[in-house]
Amino acid sequence: MSQLDQLKKFTTVVADTGDFESMREHQPTDATTNPSLILKALSKDAYRPILLDTLTNHPDASAADTLDRILVTFGKRILDIVPGRVSTEVDARLSFDTQGTVNRARRIMELYEEAGVDRKRILIKIASTWEGIAAARILEKEGITCNMTLLFSLIQAVACADAGVRLISPFVGRIYDWHKKAAGSNWDEAGNSGENDPGVQSVTRIYQYYRKHGIKTQIMGASFRNTGQVLALAGCDLLTISPELLGELSKNEGEVKARLHESLAASMSIPSIAPEEKNFRFLLNEDAMATEKLAEGIRTFVADAIKLDALIESSRTHG
Repeated sequence: MSQLDQLKKFTTVVADTGDFESMREHQPTDATTNPSLILKALSKDAYRPILLDTLTNHPDASAADTLDRILVTFGKRILDIVPGRVSTEVDARLSFDTQGTVNRARRIMELYEEAGVDRKRILIKIASTWEGIAAARILEKEGITCNMTLLFSLIQAVACADAGVRLISPFVGRIYDWHKKAAGSNWDEAGNSGENDPGVQSVTRIYQYYRKHGIKTQIMGASFRNTGQVLALAGCDLLTISPELLGELSKNEGEVKARLHESLAASMSIPSIAPEEKNFRFLLNEDAMATEKLAEGIRTFVADAIKLDALIESSRTHG
């Protein structure tokens, strides 16, 4: 039995891609997308008709509405393949705008429902800034479930749980990247692999905190650099994995064991952390890695959103 098949016994496997064929091949339960993944997909001829059909059918739509319609079209097509849920991201340019995020999320959900999709199958992805978490608090009360992304620290996870969000996506690989770069020539790859990987340790701390304090918010490890990181988090609620790593796991046949155990967390002494704004901002600021990776992640998604805008405008002009 492949490692992927074994992993599915402990963890819900999610495809981190906008590529429909990859989903059909690896049969994940859920799927996640982001502006970078959609931009990558639209660069392929196979997905170009999604953009052109949207422009043809809605010639007078604004750039923002056109973008959301494209995201929803991708999401709807994905839901024809996966049995579970799809995550669709709010424009990262709204990461510090609570009301703007709420309005955009409501619009995305409206488009899904107009397309006949049950809102229970949709997660709205929002950056884990204080403003984004405040937006999620409002949306969750309205029955719009959220997936909090760009999450790098325990205090972000604590604030998300306090807001009652459905799911968080702590980023494993980007944490690993930061620590590896910071260590430079002193980095010990073997010594920082598996359960010693700093990204794996960050997600493990969040898992232990949530289980210790009876928090129901789901944890979905994200942003993996290698299969070792994935396997070290077997037992996490969900793991969202790129097609490349899904392919490796489907070919490998080594034994996979659950690494995260609820019973172990229950026996640990883990003090609670106050989730109010002043504590959030202070603790996030104290964490250089989380501060830098959150800002960098938002900038990257904004840059790709701008590229998507340019692609939409170019296609509108030239066809």
